[in-house]
Amino acid sequence: MKPIKKIAVFTSGGDAPGMNAAVRAVVRAAVYNDVQVAGIYRGYEGMVEGDIEELDVRSVNHILQRGGTFLKSARSDAFRTKEGRAKGYQKLLQKGIDAVVAIGGDGTFTGAHIFNKEFDFPFIGIPGTIDNDLDGTDYTIGFDTALNTVIDAVDKIRDTAASHNRLFFVEVMGRDAGFIAAHAGVASGALATLIPERETSIESIVEKLDEARRKNKTSSVIIVAEGGKSGDATELARQVAEKAPYYDAKVTILGHIQRGGSPSCFDRNLASRLGVAAVENLLNGERDCMVGIMNHKIVLTPFAKAITDKLTIDPELIRIADILSI
Repeated sequence: MKPIKKIAVFTSGGDAPGMNAAVRAVVRAAVYNDVQVAGIYRGYEGMVEGDIEELDVRSVNHILQRGGTFLKSARSDAFRTKEGRAKGYQKLLQKGIDAVVAIGGDGTFTGAHIFNKEFDFPFIGIPGTIDNDLDGTDYTIGFDTALNTVIDAVDKIRDTAASHNRLFFVEVMGRDAGFIAAHAGVASGALATLIPERETSIESIVEKLDEARRKNKTSSVIIVAEGGKSGDATELARQVAEKAPYYDAKVTILGHIQRGGSPSCFDRNLASRLGVAAVENLLNGERDCMVGIMNHKIVLTPFAKAITDKLTIDPELIRIADILSI
């Protein structure tokens, strides 16, 4: 493999708090190693269109604490075609880029894996997604911040729930993976947690509500992942109202507030570690893989494994949530 003299970095997919911290780490680690660096704006779409600019250490001043991504993110229909990817490849060559760091989730890494196979071009990935659903890392950038946002919101909702003896269904993100819901359920003291990985009947929910009522619980919060098999929060509230109209059920959908905000200390440190690791591993000849952290150590996982293997929620977490919800 030829020596890497210039690295490009981009963010793709849904934004996650800490992406800017990861970009900053990539830029500064590259410069530290006497490697030039460029930023690709708007992900794969920007690659295809050649929306690429030189970056230096001053370009990433004061972004460590900022949410979102200053490099932007966008969908790219063009990159889904071989012609579009070939155009992106030519744009990289024109800019003198020898390798790319991609920050995103499974969709981002799928594109990087295909690109690497087609053009033998070094790509390495940094997991940036609030869903925490990638195999090969204990945590993804943005998960901790999103979780803290959820907990802060649920704590405030509980104040109102307790004041009026109300039942609240709180819907959180997680269309295909219930990691946010599962962790938030334990940390917020939810009566029940509904996740895509497990189906929960409306009868069992009402039974649990009735049991809590008999124990003189003054309020109840149920966390619902948006992709829950039992329905979304609005549908569940409707079903409870039909079967148990004596409950004053309200719905709060947290939505995209979970993606925003300044990254937590944990996410800033995680992004910084992974950004440096991505650059160093590229310079050591690694490619077509994702850097992650497992048991507090940096690890590499092939893209093919990271995007194929389904990460599952620890059953122990669900068991603990059930025990503590009595």
